[in-house]
Amino acid sequence: MACMDPTDLAALMTGGLDERMGMEVLEVSPERTRGRMPVAGNTQPFGLWHGGASCVMAESLASIAAASAVGRGGQAFGVDLNATHHAPVRSGWVTGEARAIRIGGTLGTWEVVLTDDAGERVCTARVTCALKRPKP
Repeated sequence: MACMDPTDLAALMTGGLDERMGMEVLEVSPERTRGRMPVAGNTQPFGLWHGGASCVMAESLASIAAASAVGRGGQAFGVDLNATHHAPVRSGWVTGEARAIRIGGTLGTWEVVLTDDAGERVCTARVTCALKRPKP
């Protein structure tokens, strides 16, 4: 499957939560989508990376991969999210990679692994997205 058109991706990322949280998308395809988000500004009251930020990042990366799978004119959105938090992060960036487990006709599932700057796993998530393909 082809990578998402950069113009379409830019439109998806404008004005939403991802933009407000400083997320940067590094690579997009249905099978593998990568991005990163700064820890600064995305912390809980004790100064640690917020678990909710992990969930936002995981669902966003999987949803972007899903949108890439359905292509222009289609829609994709998360319907299930499960996240396990492994380690705290205090500074730097969190990098995420969504890898397709299965991309079907109406549903797709991605495993999303988030790591800190040292490469330590911060969170593992599984995201299922509804895939609404454009009508022919």
